[in-house]
Amino acid sequence: MLQAIQLTKKYQQHTALDHLNLEVAKGEIFCLLGQNGAGKTTTINLFLGFTAATSGQAFVNGLEVKPGAADTRKFIAYIPEVVQLYGNLTGVENLDFFCRLAGFRYPADMLKGFLQKAGLQPDAHARRLSGYSKGMRQKVGIAIALAKNAEVIFMDEPTSGLDPRSTQEFADIARQLGSEGKTILMATHDIFNAVNVGTTIGIMNKGVLVHTLATAGITAGELQQLYLETI
Repeated sequence: MLQAIQLTKKYQQHTALDHLNLEVAKGEIFCLLGQNGAGKTTTINLFLGFTAATSGQAFVNGLEVKPGAADTRKFIAYIPEVVQLYGNLTGVENLDFFCRLAGFRYPADMLKGFLQKAGLQPDAHARRLSGYSKGMRQKVGIAIALAKNAEVIFMDEPTSGLDPRSTQEFADIARQLGSEGKTILMATHDIFNAVNVGTTIGIMNKGVLVHTLATAGITAGELQQLYLETI
């Protein structure tokens, strides 16, 4: 579903991403692990078409990503570290608004169904977003991705600032999405979350993907040791 071939991004003399080669299959949850400036967010932005590559190519579902192009956008959804929603609208109203922007119209019961599948408790559906926690906002973002029927979901530090219970709820939802065939590319600092959620982990340092490994064959302690040795 995702492929990068020698993908490179430079800002004048600074190389933010250095000849990345990457493949992410359908249903895979690929966690990019690294410090600030490692190239994780740059990778996601290039796949989203938010910025143009200096060289190399990025593909979504076999289609090359080009800045501003709509042909790949229909396959994807993006959940940033801070989900930008409207505080004066309810959860259902926010979901309805963003669905309509994407060309989807759903009756109220289906909208509530997406929110519930994303883990948002029913008593919050009709409450204004201004009273939501960060974890609840993340769930609305996931509901938007579900309603858009996105095949690929990009997540940038989705568990940053979440309490342990909300982090575990997020992990459960992400794994469920993967089991349903959704492809997830996630940037994270959280070693435990990467092992808990991901099927594959890539460790990045200074724009280079240094290691790629399956989570089935490594513990959080072993990953931490490898991570510390890498950075």
